Amino acid sequence: QVQLVESGGGLVQPGGSLRLSCASSRSVLNARVMEWYRQAPGEQRELVASITRPGITTYVESVEGRFTMSRDNIKNTVYLQMNSLKPEDTAVYYCKMLLNGLDYWGQGTQVTVSS
Repeated sequence: QVQLVESGGGLVQPGGSLRLSCASSRSVLNARVMEWYRQAPGEQRELVASITRPGITTYVESVEGRFTMSRDNIKNTVYLQMNSLKPEDTAVYYCKMLLNGLDYWGQGTQVTVSS
C-alpha cells in the first residue's frame, strides 16, 4: 500500500507562485512514473506534469514554461513549482504514483488563483 499526501495549495493572486508537495510512503525512485493531475469544477481530471523513473519530465502545453516538476529522492517527495499562475489554473491538484502496475492517488490540494 502506498500513501501520498499533497500539500502547498492555497489562494494566490494572478501572476503569483505556489509550490505543491507530494510526500510518498514509498520510494519515489521505485515508481515507473509520478504525475500531477488537476480537476477544475465541472471538468475532467487533466494530466499536468509527469516525471519518469530516469527523471524525464513532460508537461501539458498550457503550463509549459510556467510549471516545473521535480523529485527529491531522499525525502521521497515530488514537487510542482507553479509560477505565473492564471485564474484558469484553479483546480484541485492530485499526485499519482504508478508502481508495479497499480495507480495510487493522493487526496488532492486546492489551488485557487483569484484577485
